[in-house]
Amino acid sequence: MSSMTIGEPWMWASFIAFIVCMLALDLFVFGGRKAHRVSVREALSWVIAWSGLALVFAALLWWYLNDTFGAQVAQRKTLEFLTGYLIEQSLSIDNMFVFVMIFGYFAVPPELQRRVLLYGVLGAIVMRTLMIFAGVWLVSQFAWLLYVFGAFLMITGTKMLIFADQQPDLARNPLLGWLRGHLRVTDGFHGERFFVVLDGVRWATPMFLVMVLIEASDLIFAVDSIPAIFAVTTDPFIVFTSNIFAIMGLRALYFLLADMTERFHLLKYALAIVLIFIGGKMLLMPWFHLPIQWSLALVAGIILASVLLSLFLSREKRQALAKHNERDPGMAKIMRQRQETNKTR
Repeated sequence: MSSMTIGEPWMWASFIAFIVCMLALDLFVFGGRKAHRVSVREALSWVIAWSGLALVFAALLWWYLNDTFGAQVAQRKTLEFLTGYLIEQSLSIDNMFVFVMIFGYFAVPPELQRRVLLYGVLGAIVMRTLMIFAGVWLVSQFAWLLYVFGAFLMITGTKMLIFADQQPDLARNPLLGWLRGHLRVTDGFHGERFFVVLDGVRWATPMFLVMVLIEASDLIFAVDSIPAIFAVTTDPFIVFTSNIFAIMGLRALYFLLADMTERFHLLKYALAIVLIFIGGKMLLMPWFHLPIQWSLALVAGIILASVLLSLFLSREKRQALAKHNERDPGMAKIMRQRQETNKTR
């Protein structure tokens, strides 16, 4: 891990200007303000675009640092960025599962989801920026906090591993209960509006509750993900840029994978293992140093293995179900009728 800061003022200004331009393009050019259902093709295009931009950024970073500081610094900082980006992107997948649950609980129409996620991205950028700079300052003043972060990540990862199959009950969520107890909330949606005036009285819509829960979930997950990257680097420029790239790609990733969460049921276990690994790495830093390229390879390997194994087990389950239906066509008909009934509800 390196605490050397490579971010010059012009680098910060250029990156922030780039993000502002991309958000403006999303809002005013690519239809971010228009209510429409995001197709798989559109989501895939954005996932590829943001992943590609992250790789281009890494290449430009290496090129600049190689010219300015030499190959050794360029390689180390570029690997720190790529590892941080992969960690943040991986951990954000768990956040995506929560988005699916929130949208499902409120029965948010697909064409309204994009707008609330856009506001979620804007809020996440502000919150994470504040948390990143606060975390970097705290670590620079109190180095022992890294071990506290390490222990926290190991505990969080262990709890996630144990309770991976348990779904939180939103009906008992204290924040949601407080909002409903202190706000007038309409029964149905009013387009993309968060508040409406009915008979001279201002009401909140379910869309406002959804946005608050989305922002709260990102805040909770940021408490896990930001300390995790400190196992890789404490350079604020690397921490900030890797986080922002992961956040910007999260919305597109949600629309790409939202309907396939059941196929990736082992991902939560993989993310728990990643947290335990990162926490252990932080705790063992005084006695054992794992090269950054090994950390990158291990995190990527854990995530990839969980995806492939999830897909394999899902295919096996579907094949077994198909064989069972062939043997019992009557039961298969009943199951199809139940599925059709659930779709119409």
